[in-house]
Amino acid sequence: MVPALPPIVTTPALPTVVHLDADAFFVSCELAMHPELRGTKCAVGGRERGIISSASYEARACGVYTPMATKAALRVCPDLILLPHTSGIYSKKSREVFALCEALTPVVQRNSIDEGYLDLAPCGFKTAAEIERRVRALQQQIWDELQIPTSFGVAANKLVAAIASKARKPKGFTVVPPGMEADFLAPLKVNVLPGVGKKSEIKLESAGVRLVRDLFTRTGSELKALFGSSWAEVLVMARGEDDRPVHTEHEDAKSYSTQETFPEDIWEFAEIERIAKRMIDELMPKIREGGKRVKTMTVKVRYPGMEDSTTDRSLAAATDLEAPFYPLVEPLLTAAWTMKRPLRLVSVRFSNVEEKGSQLEMFGQTDDRKRRLAAVLDKLNNRGKKGVVRHGHQLGK
Repeated sequence: MVPALPPIVTTPALPTVVHLDADAFFVSCELAMHPELRGTKCAVGGRERGIISSASYEARACGVYTPMATKAALRVCPDLILLPHTSGIYSKKSREVFALCEALTPVVQRNSIDEGYLDLAPCGFKTAAEIERRVRALQQQIWDELQIPTSFGVAANKLVAAIASKARKPKGFTVVPPGMEADFLAPLKVNVLPGVGKKSEIKLESAGVRLVRDLFTRTGSELKALFGSSWAEVLVMARGEDDRPVHTEHEDAKSYSTQETFPEDIWEFAEIERIAKRMIDELMPKIREGGKRVKTMTVKVRYPGMEDSTTDRSLAAATDLEAPFYPLVEPLLTAAWTMKRPLRLVSVRFSNVEEKGSQLEMFGQTDDRKRRLAAVLDKLNNRGKKGVVRHGHQLGK
């Protein structure tokens, strides 16, 4: 018999927590510029020794997934249309999506470039029907104005909202009424719970635990054998309980960060390095836009078992240019990625933020020329121009 757990968390009378999850985000950004390709089997990735980083749902139906080697993707889907990464467009579209969210509520948490949470409690909505109507209107607005398809989950807490947003992709919309969290989760596969990866899923299935509801048929000792000391926390999640607040980022940021969680664990060092450099490209325009410079870059990796490893390095002087940070990616990844295991997530964070003009620079004229070029590239990317490449080739020499 399962031992007693902490009291059930009291849920609000209305489902005021919303999780937004953009559908096939990188592909969707490319299709917004090339609508003639909608409905085709297409993917964002490199042709030579490349990895698929995002695939349309038509391509996924043919067996293309992320992060699949491009050669393998072309074998299972010979008519796959490969689209190159467009530098700058993903961060621009992300800012525009979240700007529309912030027009609905001031409490918006950006988890990554393509997903985040909204808290509608401050909006004063009186009924669940009104909340649903307003969130559906936001989903439609994002499509009408930006041509980005999104899926939404609406619930009383972050855990259930996040699971609900993935329940009916693409363009899904799922509302879980307060008090129905456990009923919603019970028939779902146990891997919907955070921390239950493929290896854990196989282990649980061999023990007869396939669905969330199966957890409640096991004794405390059986659950401890499966989950270790965290078994009680797993049961709390299985009941759909979560008291984490939605938190916002303030305009005067003390750091700038982004992360990417991979649908499938990644082994390839070169692919992780490419993703980390792309994150630099996505963050630095935001830093320039805010009139800031940064000195320290931190790289974090996460393994399938949810263990994190982090390392950082600082420049001699703060900058708002991409080029000085590119050479740090390889040594930082090497230092952080110490276990001989694939990765579930990678993130890049810039800290030690300074106001622009707060220091004198060596070789100031050279950096000013690079900065003017960077500003031009930012404008081109904001207009959706293709073929603008950073990664040190234009700005680093």
